[in-house]
Amino acid sequence: MSEPKTPTPTPAGDTYKGWVFKWTNYIKGYQRRWFVLSNGLLSYYRTQAEMGHTCRGTINLATATITVDDACNFVISNGGAQTYHLKASCEVERQRWITALELAKAKAARMQAESDDSGDDFSPTSNPVVPGQGGGSQNSEVQSALRTLGSKVEDLSTCNDLISKHGSALQRSLSELDSLRLTGEAGDKIRQVTERATLFRITSNAMINACRDFLTLAQAHSKRWQKALQAEREQRVRLEETLEQLAKQHNHLERAFRGAAQANATTDNKSSTGPGKGEASDEDDDNEFFDAMEEAPEFITVPADPQFHKRSSSNVSGFNSEMCPDDQSLNEEPLAMNQESPSELVPLKKRRTRIPDKPNYSLNLWSIMKNCIGKELSKIPMPVNFNEPISMLQRLSEDLEYHELLDKAAKCQSSLEQMCYVAAFSVSSYSTTVHRTGKPFNPLLGETYELDRRRESGYRSLCEQVSHHPPAAAHHVISDRGWTLRQEITVASKFRGKYLSIMPLGTIHAIFEKSNNHYTWKKVTTTVHNIIVGKLWIDQSGEIDVVNHTTGDRCHLKFAPYSYFSRDVARKVTGVVMDKDGKAHYVLSGTWDEKMEFSRVMQSSRGGENGTEGKQKTVYQTLKAREVWRRNPLPEGAETMYYFTALALSLNEQEEGVAPTDSRRRPDQRLMEDGRWEEANAEKQRLEEKQRSARREREREAANQRTASQSEEAVDEDSITDSSLKYAPHDTYKALWFERCEDPITGEQVHIYRGGYWEAKERGSWEGCADIF
Repeated sequence: MSEPKTPTPTPAGDTYKGWVFKWTNYIKGYQRRWFVLSNGLLSYYRTQAEMGHTCRGTINLATATITVDDACNFVISNGGAQTYHLKASCEVERQRWITALELAKAKAARMQAESDDSGDDFSPTSNPVVPGQGGGSQNSEVQSALRTLGSKVEDLSTCNDLISKHGSALQRSLSELDSLRLTGEAGDKIRQVTERATLFRITSNAMINACRDFLTLAQAHSKRWQKALQAEREQRVRLEETLEQLAKQHNHLERAFRGAAQANATTDNKSSTGPGKGEASDEDDDNEFFDAMEEAPEFITVPADPQFHKRSSSNVSGFNSEMCPDDQSLNEEPLAMNQESPSELVPLKKRRTRIPDKPNYSLNLWSIMKNCIGKELSKIPMPVNFNEPISMLQRLSEDLEYHELLDKAAKCQSSLEQMCYVAAFSVSSYSTTVHRTGKPFNPLLGETYELDRRRESGYRSLCEQVSHHPPAAAHHVISDRGWTLRQEITVASKFRGKYLSIMPLGTIHAIFEKSNNHYTWKKVTTTVHNIIVGKLWIDQSGEIDVVNHTTGDRCHLKFAPYSYFSRDVARKVTGVVMDKDGKAHYVLSGTWDEKMEFSRVMQSSRGGENGTEGKQKTVYQTLKAREVWRRNPLPEGAETMYYFTALALSLNEQEEGVAPTDSRRRPDQRLMEDGRWEEANAEKQRLEEKQRSARREREREAANQRTASQSEEAVDEDSITDSSLKYAPHDTYKALWFERCEDPITGEQVHIYRGGYWEAKERGSWEGCADIF
């Protein structure tokens, strides 16, 4: 049945408008529509631009019924002829619409009753009770004031008629006086004109007096009505806030009740093969809904229809069986097995939970930064006042804060679900940056950092600074739980005056032994705002493509940049997991600083309207969302300890047996952690000068070797010139634990771990390590 088309209603002062999702059919699902509430009529359009020419449907609220389904859904019906199934973006927005619709319905019904009455506007015969006015006594006072004002208006009307009548007669008399000569009749005409002028003056005075009385009465009642109206408005606001709170509490209670009922049903029906109808409805109602505002997302998710729950009940059971078994067991390991004697239990090492508080030193930032605009951050000589007592190698090791996501991914039977955990891991690495405005120490060339958590968490991590210009660090992690992580990150950064952009370059690899799945992805851009004036804050923006090179699966993640005008949640991340054929299987959503959830896609369809850039959005019907990752709370007092996490607090802790090039042995970083910043700045300059001297020495040795090689050859002049060009002075540094080669997956020139570090640690033999500190 086609929707009726009516003219667009004229907007009024109490017009309420906004985006609401309207159910169309089982193919298109919910579609975003622009709804306008005005003059007791609710109309909707496909876009705001259609308001001038095409209305898609209108309901008269005077005879309509309004019902609420759940937290965000509500239904408007007009006697069965028209029924709108609508969905708001959230409970608060739904309650605002319900309040506006109820008020508009009451007003429309009141106006319709008054129009049916035979009495005039100023002398109504009925006394309807006005909402919020406390009954008939106040209503009678209002009606009495209206009748008094009405009588004064009638007096004004009578005076106006008399003025018009006598004014016309006076005009005729004056015209006759002008046409006559001054004879004996002149005196009579003059007297007649004088009489009529007197009558006109009397009538005018009466009109002026009546107007004065009207204004005095209107002003007196206007002040009273203003106070009453203000009180009504304040009461309405309080009622709306109370209703919103009640709606939230009611929804939470309903969810808690449904969750308890579902748990009881699951306990009583363990032998059932799939969820029943009631359970399917619960999943339908509890699924999170994402609204599309002015800044529309690339896709929309809506709850799957109950038919999909019924039809795929066996699939749902299979989906649950694919989930990683016994997730809690991954974190419940108070004791670890000794690698050499499995029968012996070794207690875990207790890590530190505090570092010295950050000193409160003042610094003129502009005096340092004004000459650095447009330069590479790594080439700017920065004092330690801008740093945090941790190196970039240690900061890179913080990516393992949520290593358990990879542990769970290694247990997954489905590569598509495994992709969800890998994608969540790629997002989790940014959660530690939300408050971390300090700059890590630039590692010295040849500096290393090991993170041995084999007993606690089953993995070992090694980082090495393999290049100084451009600065590049190689990272390799091996886990006993079936996965390997490696990456080489080069940081490109630019200072733009108001903000600082940090662009990590390089590819991250995750390889799982059991399935042989090989994943790659890159990092997004980090922006530090308010460098000169204001409070520093950090944002992440860009897109990530997580690719499984073994199966062809892909997950496209989008980090939405912060916008002051956006009504969407800040730091939002959305993504879709697709197979090699482009079919969507999971939808991910959340924020990079808090949590991520994923939902299984039951059906997808192209939206019925164009997005902000003329592209059709995809609508995904999904099952109930599951939380895949949540940020760990910060330690107590983190604001005085550079907002370090529990892992970050332990990274620079002194340990025995580490390499002499380890970041823990770096003196300027240790001095800064202890709060001795002046000594740290002096030590930092010494280390940087020592690094420059070592580089010049390597270049001299390389030049001497080339000169000796050329002197032993008998070549002509042209050959010498070519050789000189070929062997121009350059740094011949080679990494100690990583070997430069071509990546077999991406084809990039990268450094891959060659082995030997952990064996050298066991022997306590560090002969190959350079003296960099």
